[in-house]
Amino acid sequence: MRRRLTIRIHAFLERYFPERRVFLKSDDDTRFIRLRPETQLAAFIGVTLFVGWSAIATAVVLMDSIGAGNFREQAKRDQITYRERLNAISQERDSRAEEALAAQNRFNAALAQISDMQSELLASETRRRELETGIEVIQATLRETMSQRDAARSELAELRKEAAQDSGTQSLASVAPVQMEFLSSALAETAAERDQVRADAQSALQERDSLEMEIKLMDERNNQIFRQLEEAVTVSVAPLDKMFRNAGMPPDSILEQVRRGYNGQGGPLTPLALSTRGEEPTAEELRANKILNELDQLNLYRMAAQQAPFATPVNLGLVRQTSGFGYRRDPKTGGRRLHKGSDFAGRTGTDIYATADGVVTHAGWQSGYGKLVTIRHAFGIETKYAHNSKLRVKVGQRVSRGDHIADMGNTGRSTGTHLHYEVRVNGKPVNPMIYIKAARNVF
Repeated sequence: MRRRLTIRIHAFLERYFPERRVFLKSDDDTRFIRLRPETQLAAFIGVTLFVGWSAIATAVVLMDSIGAGNFREQAKRDQITYRERLNAISQERDSRAEEALAAQNRFNAALAQISDMQSELLASETRRRELETGIEVIQATLRETMSQRDAARSELAELRKEAAQDSGTQSLASVAPVQMEFLSSALAETAAERDQVRADAQSALQERDSLEMEIKLMDERNNQIFRQLEEAVTVSVAPLDKMFRNAGMPPDSILEQVRRGYNGQGGPLTPLALSTRGEEPTAEELRANKILNELDQLNLYRMAAQQAPFATPVNLGLVRQTSGFGYRRDPKTGGRRLHKGSDFAGRTGTDIYATADGVVTHAGWQSGYGKLVTIRHAFGIETKYAHNSKLRVKVGQRVSRGDHIADMGNTGRSTGTHLHYEVRVNGKPVNPMIYIKAARNVF
């Protein structure tokens, strides 16, 4: 059976691979090599396998070469895009810095202008009171002068009446020369005094008109100063009020906390003194006190802004934001999870700064966060700086805004070098970008 099968296979191969002979001839001899069908089949299979392997290897090499070229091109494109993005971020940072500097300059200029206007307003108020006092003195002098004039007229009338009676009973020749001389002198003095009183009254009236005009001009100037002060205060207070409201910090509550914890720097402005005689305050005094209260509020806003984390924890020109606040896909598990802060990716060792004055409550390892720095600020605010490679502060240390507190790293539950930055208000996490963007819009 096996022999028959072998014979059939041999006959099948003879059809496609007939037996061949390869002759090898030399000068004195001729030989041949017989190629059986089985040998030809083996040679054909070997050549076929070699050609197939060569084709596959060539295709693989070509595909790898093409893929490598595409990867290099993609890497170049990504690098160019990354550079363009860095340049755009740098330009945006520069523009934001210029805007912040301009806003700070405007803020300082407004404060300086407010201070000058306040001094000018107080000087104008003092001058107005002096003028009012001068008018009262002039009016009193005028009344006294008019009384003296009336008295002189009455005395002159009595003298004339007595002279008429004397002339009816005595002749002019019988009047004593001394009495005539006295009468003439009295009449002359009375007439001179009357003329002087008229001149003084006229001068007093003119001076009164001049003072009333000066008071009117001063009132207009005061109104202009009041308007400028009110506009400057409104322009300065409105952005700060909006900044605190956007950050989820009720301005009234924040200002009350600052007022209770006031430490003596700056301080509330003293209102204008009101009358001690029970008189109602004037409209100017009410208006001035309102402006002073708003200036006090502006000062409290400034102090509150210094204590809240309105700043960036890293130099935005050296990093890029890779993840924001909110729900996202967990990079470790792939599930949906709340991301309680913002991530900024950069090089290992990038400087990390405190965003506000405060006290360090944690500086060490914490599960998930890696090397963590936690700072407690005013108003129940707490900031966290996670995944650091090196910590530069200790627990209990007091830090100021802009202090170098840590170096960026990849410790803890992290997929790459970055800073995980959190802001918590009364223990509840809030979006840190609210504070960062609010600071950009004001400072």
